[in-house]
Amino acid sequence: MTISSVAQPLPLWQQLQATGVALAAVAQGVSASAALLRVPSALRSGVQSLLFASLRNWGRAHALRGILAQRKPPPEVDSLLCVALALSWLPEQAPYEPFTLVNQAVEAAKRSPKMKAQATFVNACLRRFLRERDALVAVTNKDLQASWNHPVWWIELLQHDHPNHWQQILRADLVPAPMVMRVNVRRIERSALAAQWLALGIMAHPVGPYGLMLVNPLPVDRIPGFAQGLCSVQDGGAQLAAPLLLGALPDHGKHRRILDACAAPGGKSAHLLELSDAQVVSLDIDEVRCERITGNLQRLGLSAQVVAADALKVNDWWDGQAFDAILLDAPCTASGIVRRHPDVVWLRRASDVAQLGKLQQSLLHTLWPLLKPGGVMLYCTCSVFRREGQAQVKSFLQHNTQAHGLPCVGHLLPQNSNNNGGVTDNLPSDHDGFFYALLQKPLD
Repeated sequence: MTISSVAQPLPLWQQLQATGVALAAVAQGVSASAALLRVPSALRSGVQSLLFASLRNWGRAHALRGILAQRKPPPEVDSLLCVALALSWLPEQAPYEPFTLVNQAVEAAKRSPKMKAQATFVNACLRRFLRERDALVAVTNKDLQASWNHPVWWIELLQHDHPNHWQQILRADLVPAPMVMRVNVRRIERSALAAQWLALGIMAHPVGPYGLMLVNPLPVDRIPGFAQGLCSVQDGGAQLAAPLLLGALPDHGKHRRILDACAAPGGKSAHLLELSDAQVVSLDIDEVRCERITGNLQRLGLSAQVVAADALKVNDWWDGQAFDAILLDAPCTASGIVRRHPDVVWLRRASDVAQLGKLQQSLLHTLWPLLKPGGVMLYCTCSVFRREGQAQVKSFLQHNTQAHGLPCVGHLLPQNSNNNGGVTDNLPSDHDGFFYALLQKPLD
């Protein structure tokens, strides 16, 4: 093999430049996933890591940039500065030496047609930061958004909803989530799959009844058994949905007709089918996402009736046959999965909570009549905000005498296995934030 044929590491300035462009897109309301699709494939993996780290420190970086450059620079320059500051403000957690990050950020500005004229300005700001780091950080410590790297409205809402745990929730949000796989127990026992992985040097720990948490995350195409349908990616908290619903049904849902509303990308539908012989209707409003449901089910060797339609327009898709059970995984702020999607806190607005709350309310009231007498609905959201969880269900029960609540999990707060027990909730180990409520329709 010649030296020229060996893949050379990509220069850091190039990765920082692309990260700055992606961060600027997020600032304009583009999701991180969509922004990363615009990044050349050779850069994408490294840029994703730098972008997520930048997003987890964006509040601090924004405050520091505000001191260093009181007049906001052009978007591309602003984002590059924020990337460099986010990655270097805390030296013990920096992916590279702060001096190296500053040097390469300046190089990124010099090599960009849009930022070349501002390279001297970028250099001056970042060199000052290196000289005065401790003093500048001390000033930003007085800034609530900088201290917690969440918008102020988000912090205040958590303080209201979870007065005893808001700090632990915010800390958990800033720690990258582990990679958790759900074992397809219809095809293989969890212990057997774990043993296969261990023989190949892949370490994993049990999570809940069906999960395996990888010690070191891997691309799914490198996980033995994934392509063959032996496992799927799913957080431990999300893996509660199917067992909760099936556990509330006679015979564990055997031969029951179940609606999975808002089903994409199909993880909960698949889990229902892995654990039971139920007939599942997987409904989602997005045709492209419905294709993902079908693809995921085919990989797992499972089958459901996949329907692309708006759940609120019942006459467009319902055949008139009532369901034994409904799983309503309602659209929400995604405030419980910030560990995996750190852009969420910066993309959401305070008004989204009420707006999505109205949609959740509409879905509950629209789908409830489709349930058989004695049937059960599992309402869930990947949110920690009470307006989307406890308060939503309380309001529904108050206005619907034909429904009563069954014992269930309630609010499940995000928790890291290495956070020294920071959040004391009703599920140990490591998981995202969710809300679960079981609602039953009386027989009469």
